[in-house]
Amino acid sequence: MNWPDNGASAAARQQLAAALAAGRVSEWSDAFATVPRHVFVPRFYRQDAEGAWQTMAWGEPGYLETVYSDAALTTQLDDHGVPTSSSSQPSLMLSMLEALDIDEGHRVFELGTGTGYNLALLSHRLGDTNVTSVDVDPGLIETAARHLQTVGFTPTVAVGDGAKGYPSRAPYDRIIATVGLHMIPQLLLAQASVGAVIVLPLGYGIVRATVTSPGHATGRFLVTPAHFMARRTIGAKPQFEAAGQQSPTDSSVPPADLLGRLKFPASVALPGYGSCSWRDGDGQLEAVGLWTPDGSTAIAHVSGTVRQYGPQRPWDTVEDLAKVFNSEPDRADFLLTVTPTGQTVSYGDRGGPSWSLPATP
Repeated sequence: MNWPDNGASAAARQQLAAALAAGRVSEWSDAFATVPRHVFVPRFYRQDAEGAWQTMAWGEPGYLETVYSDAALTTQLDDHGVPTSSSSQPSLMLSMLEALDIDEGHRVFELGTGTGYNLALLSHRLGDTNVTSVDVDPGLIETAARHLQTVGFTPTVAVGDGAKGYPSRAPYDRIIATVGLHMIPQLLLAQASVGAVIVLPLGYGIVRATVTSPGHATGRFLVTPAHFMARRTIGAKPQFEAAGQQSPTDSSVPPADLLGRLKFPASVALPGYGSCSWRDGDGQLEAVGLWTPDGSTAIAHVSGTVRQYGPQRPWDTVEDLAKVFNSEPDRADFLLTVTPTGQTVSYGDRGGPSWSLPATP
């Protein structure tokens, strides 16, 4: 055994696989029971009570129990202490892998290599010659490739923009993304064979789409809530100071609704939006901030006043959503339709509300 391992880690893998399967038969159980997550996550970061990041690594008390728990783990921080990579929650990984409906011989493309753990699971199931993965971060690719080799896998990995796919190994029968996107990238869609299944994070959900003909696909969202780190793109920062100087308007929508029942619909209607909240000394919500990639910003106060700034008025969209959704909607009721000229998400029956997705991922 050429990686740190012991009876405890082997038992922990078995226990995780059994817990994820929850008494049912899963075609991925053997992969989760065999592939050592700790090799791909030799250390991770956790925040203490004051919000400071602390590291935990192999050999430290609690490490094995945490790395083989059903938890997402932060694995990389930037110079400002902002997470830039993580190992996803295993139960969510299982849901996405099962949604791929993989069969022997399928060729799979993965957008976002990250730690390489998900890629190792795919390689175990399909054989590494059928798997290709691209990530924009050279450091992640180098580390992931080394860890994959450590456990005996040598899939194709490359540095680049995963939204552009990897044409030399196309076409692909299955495509999976592990980074948040705003739509299915057209260049990636062009590398999918007819009948291919695409599973990727879109907003605060996971969409499963089937390619019906070149440039065309359709699918629905999984019921599982999800939020992945966004694909690294440049977007405008929120303009809170400018928004705070605008004249207030009245709103009948409580700011807390954006953090609850409207969270997923807003991620479809306002692709790539960001939000934050302000609370008083007792932890009670005072206001919510909302901004979109073009810098449009809204500040909604619990008093019912809203101030907005920018080319869009994002809280107006929240108001419109509140009229449609009296409670948190079922994600499976949202339909994605892709054509060569655009992508839309619609809700409910034919003729219901729909939202156009941006032209770039």
